[in-house]
Amino acid sequence: MNFQWYPGHMTKAIRMMQENIKLIDIIIELTDARIPASGRNPDIDELGKNKYRLILLNKADLADPSVTTKWKDFYKNEGNLVLEINSKTGNEAGKVKDLVLKACAEKIERDKKRGIVGRPIRAMVAGIPNVGKSTFINKLAGKASAKTGNKPGVTKGKQWISLGKNMQLLDTPGILWPKFEDDTVGLHLALIGSMNDENLDTTELACELIRLLEENYPQAITEKYNITSEQVEELEEVQYATHYSAVLSAIAINRKCFKQGAEPDISRAASMLLDDFRNGRLGRITLERPAQ
Repeated sequence: MNFQWYPGHMTKAIRMMQENIKLIDIIIELTDARIPASGRNPDIDELGKNKYRLILLNKADLADPSVTTKWKDFYKNEGNLVLEINSKTGNEAGKVKDLVLKACAEKIERDKKRGIVGRPIRAMVAGIPNVGKSTFINKLAGKASAKTGNKPGVTKGKQWISLGKNMQLLDTPGILWPKFEDDTVGLHLALIGSMNDENLDTTELACELIRLLEENYPQAITEKYNITSEQVEELEEVQYATHYSAVLSAIAINRKCFKQGAEPDISRAASMLLDDFRNGRLGRITLERPAQ
């Protein structure tokens, strides 16, 4: 499956970020806690190599908490400030502000010595599409300052948002990068919804999700859809199907998704499975682990 998706506005977004980086003190990078590595754009690393950094593991409420702890330790050991958050609740807003001030303490002290007092900290909020940047900003600001949506590409241009007198945030569009060196990265991004499903084979994508879940969370699908191994094996034999398409057939049958003629609607089952995963209805799941 081809996972490359790089609409024209992303090129403009990168250019805009490059033009504004000189105004920025710190980059607040949101990544999805379910794919903490795949969800980090290497272009942002290059862009912010001389800036303070704060990594936020967003959507932590959807991720496996034990694995999230390992990722926090991993990024802290690399010298980053790290915090797990749920941008929808905004409960960590105070912690985020404190960490930004902690990261920029040296810069604030340097300004004081130069007689510069009251200059707000300027932070660029960056990340991949659909990672929750605008929702995070709205919770941090305490009002609907940035446009939000549950699909990639809602934020198209830059937006400056003031958080009182001490901090300003630059909201930027979600950006991917032109070519993934590893297809696994593209797969993970597609699974969490950072690409437009209209450009993907969702049935094939759902089969890949089944494969990943069976490796690390084998009960997630069987418990959610009341599927038995005997049912799947029978469908494999009757339909001469692959194991993964047989699982989708079982989901369709158990959820009464049929085409005309009582044929299981695999396409509908695939969309249902992806939606249930993305919204946490399969349980708290993380698709990748940090290197040991």
